[in-house]
Amino acid sequence: MPLAASTSYPVLDAFWTIFEIFAFVVWFWLLFVILMDVFRSRDLSGWGKAGWTIFVLFLPLIGILAYLIVRGRSMHERSAEQASQQEQAFRSYVQEAAGSPSSADQLAKLADLRQHGVISPDEFEQEKRKVLAAH
Repeated sequence: MPLAASTSYPVLDAFWTIFEIFAFVVWFWLLFVILMDVFRSRDLSGWGKAGWTIFVLFLPLIGILAYLIVRGRSMHERSAEQASQQEQAFRSYVQEAAGSPSSADQLAKLADLRQHGVISPDEFEQEKRKVLAAH
């Protein structure tokens, strides 16, 4: 008897199982994203957050679809705003950690560039005025 005929798990069943696993992972991911959005949302009251949480947990398919329909657009806006705030905080941290170079350091770099012929004496004077005016 061939091997394919002896199994009771046809290919269609394997594809169906893979689809079920994929659907479960997508549902779980959506549930996680929606709950994170609910608790990060500043425009929802405590009762609103509790209501959406209960709705999404106890009626998962209807709750997730309703949340995406009602608050889907603002989800993206809140996510973009949070990403912008994180980027701004990161940039300010990096600038603070790196520190701004002193005017003496900047002038020394400019003099080195002029000495190596990278910038002309006129460009050196212009940049020197900018550095001295900034500090």
